[in-house]
Amino acid sequence: MIQIIPAIDIIGGECVRLSQGDYDRKTVYAASPIEMARLYAGAGVKRLHLVDLDGAKAGAPCNLPVLRDIAAENLLRIEWGGGIKSREGLEAVLNAGADYAIIGSLAVKKPELMEEWLREFGGDRIILGADVRNGKVSVNGWLEDSPLSIENLIDRFLPFGLKEVIVTDISKDGMLSGPSTQLYLDLMKHYPDIIFTVSGGISSMKDIENLNEQGLPRVIVGKAIYEGRISMEEIKNLSSGTYSI
Repeated sequence: MIQIIPAIDIIGGECVRLSQGDYDRKTVYAASPIEMARLYAGAGVKRLHLVDLDGAKAGAPCNLPVLRDIAAENLLRIEWGGGIKSREGLEAVLNAGADYAIIGSLAVKKPELMEEWLREFGGDRIILGADVRNGKVSVNGWLEDSPLSIENLIDRFLPFGLKEVIVTDISKDGMLSGPSTQLYLDLMKHYPDIIFTVSGGISSMKDIENLNEQGLPRVIVGKAIYEGRISMEEIKNLSSGTYSI
């Protein structure tokens, strides 16, 4: 059964969602990150995807108090992305309670550091995050496109123990238009030993059912939950194994 990983994107300590990574197309939601985390835990969710959008812009973690508050409740495993551009940033995130650190821009710009961290902390804690637009990986909070493809990055880090990759199709993110399923199927076929997480475009449980039928193991869901297209009850039923897929 596919695992739902709810996303909480943070700006200024608040839950937000962007459309296609555009900071000027921001929706702020009423519930706080800690309130949302509690709701997800109550629905049986085991893993949470936290994104520090301020940190992604600033190049250093900016919303660590949110991470500390959620981690202190010991309800969920937390994967954290945004602002990890140095060892200090990585250690700050792990020390604040993140179980997994998602490395995106740094993996492109300073691959030798990514290699070092994979060797030191292992592929069980260091996750490659690749945000893809028009076939190329974007960096710096989706503000800049690199010349590299997702395959270039995976090939670079496989020898150093890479195990998990989150791939976001920026063109789909926040648009509720359905995921880029074929992209993930192609990657799974080419890299059978890597765990891929689908990110971007989920609009309903039907999208998740389709991904499950195709054998995708994990999916990050954000806007569809906040806008009521996927209910907490559906998440609870999926997490408990009672959802009919």
